[in-house]
Amino acid sequence: MKKIEIDDNHANQRIDKYLKKLLCQAPTQLIYKMLRKKDIKVNGVRVKENYILQKGDIVELFLYDDKFKEYTQPQTIYDLKIEFSVLYEDENILIVGKPAGLLVHEDINEDLNTLSHQVLTYLYKQGEYDPEASLGFTPAPVHRLDRNTSGIVIFGKTMRALQDLNEMIKKRHCIEKSYLTICKGYMPSDDLIGYMKKESDQSLSRVVHKETPGALMMHTIVENKEANQDYSLLKVKLVTGRTHQIRIHLASLGHPIIGDSKYGDFELNKKIKKQYHLNYQFLHAYQIQFVKPIGCLKYLQDFVVTCPLPQNLLKIKNEIFGKK
Repeated sequence: MKKIEIDDNHANQRIDKYLKKLLCQAPTQLIYKMLRKKDIKVNGVRVKENYILQKGDIVELFLYDDKFKEYTQPQTIYDLKIEFSVLYEDENILIVGKPAGLLVHEDINEDLNTLSHQVLTYLYKQGEYDPEASLGFTPAPVHRLDRNTSGIVIFGKTMRALQDLNEMIKKRHCIEKSYLTICKGYMPSDDLIGYMKKESDQSLSRVVHKETPGALMMHTIVENKEANQDYSLLKVKLVTGRTHQIRIHLASLGHPIIGDSKYGDFELNKKIKKQYHLNYQFLHAYQIQFVKPIGCLKYLQDFVVTCPLPQNLLKIKNEIFGKK
């Protein structure tokens, strides 16, 4: 029998979710079978799968040591080159600047060199994360950016911080996110409301009428920072967080982001690539502000983190708007 005392990193979650992470190599059916057959107890008594673990609870697992080791294979730490920049870090969160070209999470084409794995490498080398000692908890991002969008990504380093950050993202008005982008033509400052729907293959989205079945509202606030007759530099705030929201919303108004191969202007992109050597969208997650932080992160009230434009985008911005 294995006994595990629940600490801060594992409290305040359903026991079935905890066990799926702890026994990450075990079949899900086995976990629920163990709960039903009283092979898992908390503080000496049987609990249901929806029991919320509390700090100090003693979880008893009626498993042989060899099976426990087999089912709890720890997260692999890879020796990866750190490509991100650290913008802010404390005991609860890590805020990084992601370069364009790097995935946040693994996909079918890349399962090793991702931002998430690089962050685990960084935390492991810092002595802040040990997969063998963590027993099922893994620091993780609470939102994502497209591969070719650069800028800010927030990671929770503890379970409590992850839970609070996820709740803040869910409520939308707790963390304010701002982006910098350059679009085609003159785009005035505006408060935009529209509706979008994902295509069947999920890789593209399109603007639709409000009454379209499955339509999702998108709210985008645009501030024109600088403009000439051909382009506008925009600071864009997301109120909702739909997939490709900024790219779709601006393109639907006739102001696609330069370099955007999915929703952009094909001929303009050819010109941009030839002139500025840019072959992806000029979109950068520039700033976040903690407007209404909750729980263990209340100390971040009004805290602002800014990620400067990467050098290649800064050079393009200066050339387009005539700055040296």
